[in-house]
Amino acid sequence: MRRSTRFRDRVDAGRRLGERLAEYRGRPDVIVLGLPRGGVPVAAQVAEALRCPLDVLVVRKVGVPGHEELAMGAVGPGTTVLNGDLIARLRLDAATVDDAVRRAREEMQHKELTFRDGRRAPDLANRTVIVVDDGLATGATMTAAVQVLGQHSATAVIAAAPVGARDTVARLAAMAEVAGVVCVVVPDDFAAVGYWYDDFTQTTDSEVLELLAR
Repeated sequence: MRRSTRFRDRVDAGRRLGERLAEYRGRPDVIVLGLPRGGVPVAAQVAEALRCPLDVLVVRKVGVPGHEELAMGAVGPGTTVLNGDLIARLRLDAATVDDAVRRAREEMQHKELTFRDGRRAPDLANRTVIVVDDGLATGATMTAAVQVLGQHSATAVIAAAPVGARDTVARLAAMAEVAGVVCVVVPDDFAAVGYWYDDFTQTTDSEVLELLAR
C-alpha cells in the first residue's frame, strides 16, 4: 500500500481534508462542525484551513448490546436513526433496541452539556455547514448529524471525512439533506476507519474542549 493513502494521525487527516474543501475557504457563510470526539481534531484543522468558525455537533452511536462498537443506529437532538436491516438480522427485540436508544440519548445529552460548556449552539440558518468526522464506516452517526442539520434551515450541508466506505459515501450522497460528500480516500477495501491511520489514539473530552476553546 502506498504511504500517501494513509494518514499519520487526525491532524494530518484534517489538513488533507481541508485541501479537498479549499473551494469553501474564506466564505463568511461557512461553519465547520466536528462530531465528537474523534471528528473534532479533524474538524479543527479543516476550520483553520478554511478560515471559518469551528463548533461541535453532538450525536451518539447506538451500539448493539454486547458489541458496542457495532452501530445499529445513532441519536442526535430530536433525531433517532436506526439500521432496520441490521436489527432484523440480529433478531433484536423492541425492548432491547429501545433501551439502547435511551442510554445513547442520555449519553448524548450529557456530552452536549460537557462540550457546550455554557456556550449557545450556533445559528445555522442560511449557512453552509461542513460536518466532519474522522471516518465513515456504517455512516450511522453522520446520517444522524445530517438529519439534525436538516432541521436548522442550513443553505447546504456537506458531509466530510478523511476516509469513507464506498457504499456509505454513496448512501450519504443520495440523502436529500446532503449537498455533497467529500473524502480524501474512498477505498474498495475499507476494513475499518482505524486501518487508515498510523495513530488512531482515542480523543479525550479534554482535548475536544481545548480545541473548541481556541
